[in-house]
Amino acid sequence: MFPANVSSSSLFPLLGFVLLILCHSSLTGAQNLDQICDASGSFADNSTYQSNLKLYLSSLPSKGSVSGFLKETVGEVPDQVYGVSLCRGDVNASECRACLNKASLDVQQICPYNKGAMIYYDYCLLRFSNQNFLSSTDNQQVPKYNSSSVTQVVRLSQLLHLLLSSATDWAANSTKRFATGEMSNFTSEFPTIYVMVECTPDLSPSDCSQCLQSLFDPLPTDMVGRQGARVIGVRCVMRYELSSFSKVPSMLKLTAPLEDATQLRSAGKKKNAATTALAIAIPAFTALLILSLIYICYWRTRKRIIQSAYETVPELITGVESLLFDLSTLRLATANFSEENKLGEGGFGAVYKGQLPDGREIAVKKLLNAGRGLGELQNELLLVAKLQHRNLVRLLGVCLEEEKMIVYEYVPNRSLDKVLFDPERSEQLRWGTRYRIIRGIAQGLLYLHEESQLKIIHRDLKASNILLDAGMNPKISDFGIAKLFDADQTQDTTKRVVGTFGYMAPEYVKHGKFSVRSDVFSFGILVLEILTGRKNSKSYNSEHSESLLSYTWEKWRCGSILEMVDPALDGHYQGSDLLRCMQIGLLCVQENPNDRPTMSTVVTMLNSGIAFLQAPGRPAFYVEQEDVNVKITANDATIAIDVCDGESMPLPASSTQVSISEQAPR
Repeated sequence: MFPANVSSSSLFPLLGFVLLILCHSSLTGAQNLDQICDASGSFADNSTYQSNLKLYLSSLPSKGSVSGFLKETVGEVPDQVYGVSLCRGDVNASECRACLNKASLDVQQICPYNKGAMIYYDYCLLRFSNQNFLSSTDNQQVPKYNSSSVTQVVRLSQLLHLLLSSATDWAANSTKRFATGEMSNFTSEFPTIYVMVECTPDLSPSDCSQCLQSLFDPLPTDMVGRQGARVIGVRCVMRYELSSFSKVPSMLKLTAPLEDATQLRSAGKKKNAATTALAIAIPAFTALLILSLIYICYWRTRKRIIQSAYETVPELITGVESLLFDLSTLRLATANFSEENKLGEGGFGAVYKGQLPDGREIAVKKLLNAGRGLGELQNELLLVAKLQHRNLVRLLGVCLEEEKMIVYEYVPNRSLDKVLFDPERSEQLRWGTRYRIIRGIAQGLLYLHEESQLKIIHRDLKASNILLDAGMNPKISDFGIAKLFDADQTQDTTKRVVGTFGYMAPEYVKHGKFSVRSDVFSFGILVLEILTGRKNSKSYNSEHSESLLSYTWEKWRCGSILEMVDPALDGHYQGSDLLRCMQIGLLCVQENPNDRPTMSTVVTMLNSGIAFLQAPGRPAFYVEQEDVNVKITANDATIAIDVCDGESMPLPASSTQVSISEQAPR
């Protein structure tokens, strides 16, 4: 196996070196996929540009691996170096660093004197130039294709477009601008399709979406029918395979729609004699004509029902038909709305779990009465059907027959309150999960308030309206009383205050005024509930029955806020993140709406790791308790009893008196 002159003593170091190389290659995703050396300019040895470039490349692995993305400039014009690096969203920091280290070394060998270059690996990519491209969304993309093809080309293309579109929406609306997805198919040739999409995090949601869509919509001709392909760009990347390649579980799991039966026929069966074709075609045409007449009559009747039900919302008439479910379908899916399938019941009606014939799991909400229920149905259709965000529950359709029903995607872990306030289940909500839930709710609200085409005020944000998917990711639900605002509208007033006490902002409860800041107040209550595991209306001790806001504020100003943390966390949490969330929660529940942050500010505070935030003031609905400073003077000695810490301290002597003063926040 080895030459005779190779001794055992030298063999082990040799094997160790080989193993080190193999491990390093695996760690870095080291296969060089492609590179482009910019021929527009070059630099000389010992030049200022070379010094700046070496400085940039030498620090790149450590800086770029911190978050996986780095935009940086080094030096001054005209010798300034502009650089961008991006690591794959599913690799860890050490893998990212190893890949960037290899890229920074390789690019100096591959493009030794070029002022600009791009190099791509499986785990990372790098681009630098002497031209300022950092503000450009130009993608500088390189396609790569698998040499093997599939026979069901049309089917694969259709499913890819559906899966990539969904993954694109997920990535564009995430802070990391990254998503993985899979779709289960019903064919043996490719039972599952896997995709990964990613943008540089500095792109806006719309720019990210446009960048990714340009990679697959339409699908490049050379990619059609391939078993796998990727398009690597400096701003966004896309990849699909028929086998799993991601290092993390799929964020998005879809089931392929059933294929039309005619598409499953083989090419050989299409070769029929002319007489056979006519014998089949004539009866088929007759049957089709009869079915068409029945269909036209049916939908004319159905349209009259829709028009009468939605005469106050004409914009729904044209689009609602595509969302209609038959009552028979929903009865079959829910076992005729059996008690075993009942998920819960609220003010508007009961919710049932069901499964459609294609395997999709659904949640069906039966509305209690035609008057109140129909109003909610109109509202949810008008709003939710136009909203697409991973932190909003997805509406699938409605039923308008004997009973009015709304059909949603099924979210397996039910609502947040069922887990958070259950002593046994609350332990499932570890700190990382709670922090992700808080950030997810914030992202969903930000989308409603600022990022969607509509400006929507939810008005009933609470723990029971936050659903948790299989990965314990939050989805905001129940838009029955939500309000649509004009782009320049800031607030509105209503005489009919609806919602849930304990979550409603003071200006809404007292004066019927609501705005985006009203939702911010509700969000603040939710944050405090998630951190403490306590409902907003609960007696915490035998002497006082106080709200969560009052109790939290007293602990905050006494410097003992960690006493409020949910015991279910058992002390396992990130202290700085938890305190930041506590402070954000208190900022969101200020009495004056203008003192509350917007959701864009909240998202920034949650994601940027800001250490110093604005100090919160006394929250709304604060009820002062007896924990105040009591000064007592007797026998020329004055002491102050501080109820916050229970300690006493001597004060300068004064006349004999008893005075009570409010304790200042710490």
